[in-house]
Amino acid sequence: MIRASIRHLGRLHNGLRQTEQVYMVLVATLIGLLGGLGAVGFRLLIRLLNDAFWREGEYTIDYIYGLPVWWKILVPSVGGIIVGLIVHRFAPEAKGHGVPEVMEAVALRSGRIRPRVVIAKLFASGICIASGGSVGREGPIVQIGSALGSTIGQWIKIDENRLRTLVGCGAAAGIAGTFNAPIAGALFAVEIILGDFGVSQFSPIVISSVAGTVVSQYFLGNFPAFRVPAYHLVNANELFAYAIMGIMAGLVAIAFVRSLYGIEDLFDKIHVHPAIKGLIGGAVIGGIGVFLPHIFGVGYEAINQALTGKLVWSFMLLLLATKILAVSVTIGSGGSGGIFAPSLFIGAMLGGAVGTVMQSIWPLATGGPGAYALVGMGAVVGAATHAPITSILIIFELTNDYKIILPLMISCIIATLLATRLQDLSIYTLKLQRRGIDIRQGRAINVLEHVRVRDQMRTDIARASREDGLATLASKLLDHPGNTLFVVTNDDRLLGLVTAHQLQPVMADAASLGGLIIADDILARDNFPIVAPDDSLANVMKLLGDYRGEVPVVQAGKLVGVLWPEDVIARYNSEIFKRDMANSMVSSMSQAHGATPLPAVQNTLVAEIPVPTNFIGRTIRDLDVRTRFGVSILLIKQKAGDGGGILEGAPTAAYTFRPDDIMLAMGSRDELRDLRRGVPRPKATG
Repeated sequence: MIRASIRHLGRLHNGLRQTEQVYMVLVATLIGLLGGLGAVGFRLLIRLLNDAFWREGEYTIDYIYGLPVWWKILVPSVGGIIVGLIVHRFAPEAKGHGVPEVMEAVALRSGRIRPRVVIAKLFASGICIASGGSVGREGPIVQIGSALGSTIGQWIKIDENRLRTLVGCGAAAGIAGTFNAPIAGALFAVEIILGDFGVSQFSPIVISSVAGTVVSQYFLGNFPAFRVPAYHLVNANELFAYAIMGIMAGLVAIAFVRSLYGIEDLFDKIHVHPAIKGLIGGAVIGGIGVFLPHIFGVGYEAINQALTGKLVWSFMLLLLATKILAVSVTIGSGGSGGIFAPSLFIGAMLGGAVGTVMQSIWPLATGGPGAYALVGMGAVVGAATHAPITSILIIFELTNDYKIILPLMISCIIATLLATRLQDLSIYTLKLQRRGIDIRQGRAINVLEHVRVRDQMRTDIARASREDGLATLASKLLDHPGNTLFVVTNDDRLLGLVTAHQLQPVMADAASLGGLIIADDILARDNFPIVAPDDSLANVMKLLGDYRGEVPVVQAGKLVGVLWPEDVIARYNSEIFKRDMANSMVSSMSQAHGATPLPAVQNTLVAEIPVPTNFIGRTIRDLDVRTRFGVSILLIKQKAGDGGGILEGAPTAAYTFRPDDIMLAMGSRDELRDLRRGVPRPKATG
């Protein structure tokens, strides 16, 4: 009976997979519901742990003030030890603020996140926040939701492109459930996590975001995260004050980012067990909390005090500086928690201080300090994360008041522009770059990572000698389809180049200059790129952003070829097409669980085949796969340590097979069987 039910569910599942859009909506809804439950469960866990660590009652700033000094130091210290042990023993990904780890999984591992991250992050961040660690709960909820989405996607064997989308669905549900802000949750996922606003990605993410919000409202009520003050723009000139605050927010965000990673570097130099680092960091946080318990935990109570105008400007500036230090120590010592809420805290204190000063100077021409605190929250978040759209929408959804939009947009955009000008990496991407990961290059450009210059260069080079006169140069240019002549020595060493653009002004007076000027007088000796035959075309694509001419290919000092921008772009388009085609085949393969007939091609199948043992360490060129086996290798899936990734695009002839590689190959049934064995059948002789 049970087996029959399982088989029936399996057939129903396979039937739904044939309707891609309906299937993705259903899966996105499931992830949204689970992500919302994760957000609610995480908040309840923090509440339970608060009661356990602080002995009783409602966790408020006044209550913490009344506790003994030793208790305020002991609790964060114990929390730091426990978090250090969890991170060290179970999941290093649970350390830190979580969002960069999700971005890394999307960019490098096609969205694969280990399921154990859900549990490790849940308890590590819950303990860190509840014990007084100065971090937020949004980053952990994003990582937990993303891990849930990834786990479900891997369990149902979905393809890589849609797996990334499901990771975004989990992140959106987490943010939406936390702030009761479905639009901001969806924008956070596409702007920060995926960096892709395509309709096919955006639609399921919106569904998940809405589902997460519904779950959060059902359990926690339809209440905003903060007590937001009534807002109105008293005077149009007040926008100048918001612009100035935007500049200040950009500078504060930069200071926050640099403090965070500077103190992290300081702790990295301390070579002790992670639990000891957690003890040190917790003791420092406890020492600060003895005098300023406002910095303990998420800090929403202090934010509400700033929004309602209950704090003086000097005290808010003190809290701003102290919070930056406290967050940096918590994260740097190995704590687990987000930086989103701390950014809101810092922005609220900055805005509240600016608003208080402005109201004291122009009491009749400015709004209350709470309005400035609200806008400051969005400005610092936008500047730190380089995500102004998300920050604007979060604050707007918290207020549901359109009148806040103008000052909010001005401050957020100015703060973000200044922050990106001073530091082109966000608080998230900087962490990845410090690990040697630069996702700003874009995932699409990596399709050319395995294509070499020698595979695309032309060898019919338009050469010229340094003694050639104007008439000779002009004649060679006319006979050549391009617009560049490469000036070389007798043994083909590159001296420089002459372009039609350089030659044109001189040719206007060719009658008088024809016998006086030679190539050596006008050639460009620098300001143009030079590449080698073994360079990757992905690197060449970056060069072509600043240089649009023909690129010389030089080996051992000699000119051996020329690379045309049109050829690079054509190869890029071709690789993108092949990657999309291969991914579509992988999707159909995962649904069919075996060899799949290729439509419109008789007796041709596509199958996933583990690399034979005798292929390992040898290249496709050495094995002569196409000739000996009669098959085409469309794509190679490479297993990483915790999941695996996909080699974007078709592999080149120079690709060297590795253990655990899986080939997506196309050929007849017999040819694929021979490839699986690694031994081709001998050809019949006549």
